[in-house]
Amino acid sequence: MNMRAFRYLLPLVVLFLAVYSCGAQELATPGPPLPPSGVTARDTPNDGGHSITIQWDLSQDDFAGGKVSGYAMYRSSDGDNYEYTGHVVAGTNEFEDAESVEDNKPYYYKVVAKSRDYGDSEFSEASSAALSRTQLFHLGRLNTLIAIVVFVSLILYYVRSAKKGKELYIRKIAGLDAIDEAVGRATEMGKPVLFVPGISTMSDVATIAAINILGPIAKKIAQYDTGIIVPNADPIVATVTREVVKGSYMEAGRPDAYKEESVFFVTTSQFAYTAAVDGIMIREKPATNLFLGMFYAESLILAETGAMTGAVQIAGTDAVSQLPFFVTACDYTIIGEELYAASAYLSREPKLLGSLKAQDWGKVILLFFMLAGTILSLFFKSDFLSNLFNV
Repeated sequence: MNMRAFRYLLPLVVLFLAVYSCGAQELATPGPPLPPSGVTARDTPNDGGHSITIQWDLSQDDFAGGKVSGYAMYRSSDGDNYEYTGHVVAGTNEFEDAESVEDNKPYYYKVVAKSRDYGDSEFSEASSAALSRTQLFHLGRLNTLIAIVVFVSLILYYVRSAKKGKELYIRKIAGLDAIDEAVGRATEMGKPVLFVPGISTMSDVATIAAINILGPIAKKIAQYDTGIIVPNADPIVATVTREVVKGSYMEAGRPDAYKEESVFFVTTSQFAYTAAVDGIMIREKPATNLFLGMFYAESLILAETGAMTGAVQIAGTDAVSQLPFFVTACDYTIIGEELYAASAYLSREPKLLGSLKAQDWGKVILLFFMLAGTILSLFFKSDFLSNLFNV
């Protein structure tokens, strides 16, 4: 092939490659884009009403580098007068209209293909009438409903079983089993029991769990005629703990033994409160120290001071960062969820026991689904269970 022939052939080759690399896409020609087709409108599913979803087939000029830059939606309530209601970018074929949509009122829609350089297309064919309605239930959350029904059924079953006297097994928690011994030790030594309900407020779950434990402990202390000291770092917590202790003494038949000054508010300042409790431990030398609730940097200071006085110490918290300090300096440590189970463990109240047992079985069921989902995903490439738990 001589150079002259090659010079004429080269532009044709370049043009062919350019067309081929573009995937033989249609070149943009002057004039507005073609309108979209197949416009449909329907009530948006699984919503609270006041919304209609519009779908359409993309314009034939909607491709990479084509004319279409977006789509505009027009709405009419009578099929004649259409008003603009929203827009989407090119390549999108769905729009949810929630702008002043009234339930049970018919709406018609037309869609226009927008173009920055060539103008707008003609209106598409109008959709059929669509009415918005309120759905009573979100079908996409059916899995949540089933989970709630199963869990509530488990609670009702185990609470009923506990009320009938059926023995519900709960594994031994050493720290809770030691409370009887610790209170008995304080009684023998003629010294009080110090109960510290953490330094958080009543909005903290750990504080609520600690106060639930305080009730049965205070009742046992009242029965043994032992002293109790409950210093508080929050005034509301102080009020609640005072009522709980007073109620426990009355429940034990010893209202006369209750001392108002045994439950008191100290201060909301973290380390001022810590110093005050340390002072109580040094002066009163309680035989048993119970640190239950939410703790922060003061945990090791309290536990070390108590260890120096020779007291039996039982601690419990769900603050993971503070558990190592309690494990090191205390005789027994109630870890994480054991703190929440403690009130049921100590009181043996049927409602609490039934709820605790139902929670355990709920965790077993979830663990089963997790393992089954992992096996299906790894060995069978199935995401059925993963989708089952999507909300």
